[in-house]
Amino acid sequence: MRQSGVDPVSPFPISVKEKPMPNAPAMNSLTFSVERKGNVALVHCRGRLVSGLCGEFYDKIQALIPENKRIVLDLTDLAFVDSMGLGTLVRLYVSAKSGGSCLELINLSKQIRELLGITHLLSLFGDMCEKGVTMKF
Repeated sequence: MRQSGVDPVSPFPISVKEKPMPNAPAMNSLTFSVERKGNVALVHCRGRLVSGLCGEFYDKIQALIPENKRIVLDLTDLAFVDSMGLGTLVRLYVSAKSGGSCLELINLSKQIRELLGITHLLSLFGDMCEKGVTMKF
């Protein structure tokens, strides 16, 4: 961050202070909880699936694959997904499929639905994405 100095183009002193963007969240965070019933795991996600938070999420969800035939990610409280988050969802889908499991997404926000639609991945995760099916245990 440059606080003061001389602009190489202009001889006049300048002062620059970095401010957060007005609509930017204060902090990225991601939490999730897992409910299990039989060979189904329902994962409630909350926060933002963004770069820097995807690794741990992937590791925890990937660990569910061997013991669950169906893994359902409930995205009701997931506010935002960036390109790294999208890649993480695709990696989980591929891992689940190769491990004999099924990964499904439910309760997508408008932003996540549009992101999956633009990238032609909405159909990859099945009809449950479109229908917004709610699961109760």
